[in-house]
Amino acid sequence: MKRTFYYSALSCLFTLCACSSVKKPNTAQAQEGGTETILTGKKWKLVELKGNPVPDKINGKEAFILLQDDDHRYSAMAGCNGLGGTFTLSGQNGIKFSQGMSTMMACENMAIETGLNQALVAADNYTIKGNVLSLSKGRMAPLARFRAMEAAPGAHVLNGTWEANYVSGARIAFDGLYPRQKPTITFDLPSGKASGNSSCNNYTIAFTLDGNNIRFADPMSTEMACEGNGEATFFKTLKTVNRYDVHGTTLNLIMGDIAVMRLEKK
Repeated sequence: MKRTFYYSALSCLFTLCACSSVKKPNTAQAQEGGTETILTGKKWKLVELKGNPVPDKINGKEAFILLQDDDHRYSAMAGCNGLGGTFTLSGQNGIKFSQGMSTMMACENMAIETGLNQALVAADNYTIKGNVLSLSKGRMAPLARFRAMEAAPGAHVLNGTWEANYVSGARIAFDGLYPRQKPTITFDLPSGKASGNSSCNNYTIAFTLDGNNIRFADPMSTEMACEGNGEATFFKTLKTVNRYDVHGTTLNLIMGDIAVMRLEKK
C-alpha cells in the first residue's frame, strides 16, 4: 500500500513539473522582443545630455538617433556630422553601441556632438517610458534622453534634389574640387532613376533600393570637357555606395560603415 502511494505521488510530481515547464513563458525573451520593437525603427530626438536640456536645433539641425531593427545599425546626427555604427541588445534592456562611420566636418557648435558620442560609448542599458528613451550606465542618472519623433507623411525621403557638400577620399579640399558648381542628384521614385549635374556634365543614373541599401549603375552623361578631377571623383564615389541614411535635410551615402558623401536637400 505504501509503495503504491509512493509511486502515485511521484507520478503526480512529474506531471506537475511537466505542466509547469510547458505553460511557463520565457518572460525575459518576451520582454526583450517587445522592447526591441518599441526601440527600433523610429527616430528619437535628443532632448537632454547629462541632465542638461539640448536646444531644439544645433547649427540649424535637429539632433537625433535612429536604430534599425533588421541589421542592428544606428545612425545619428548631433548638429554637424553624421554618426553611425552598430548596437547589440542583451538581457533585460542591455545595450552597447559600437562606433563606425562619421563624417569629419568642423562646425561652430561641437559640444552636443561630443557629448552624444561620449554617451553612446558609455551607455550599457536603456529604458523607455511613454515616448521617452533614456540611455544610462549602470544605475547612474541617464546620460542622454530622447523623445520619439513622428514619421513624416508623404513621399519617399529620397525624392527630390540633393546638393553635395562633402566627398571623402579626395586629396583636394571639397571647395577646391568643386570651385564653381557642386554636384547634385535628383531622385525619382518609384522609377528607380536619378539625374543631376556632376559639377560639369548633366547625367542620368539608375539605382536599386532594398530598405536602406542602395546601389548605383554606371551613369550616362553629356560629354563636355571638364577641368580637374571633380566629376571623376563624384562618379567614382557613387559606385562605392551601398547604403544611405537621411537625417532631416541631410543625406549620407555610405560605403560599409563610412559616409563617403554627404548632401543637403535643396
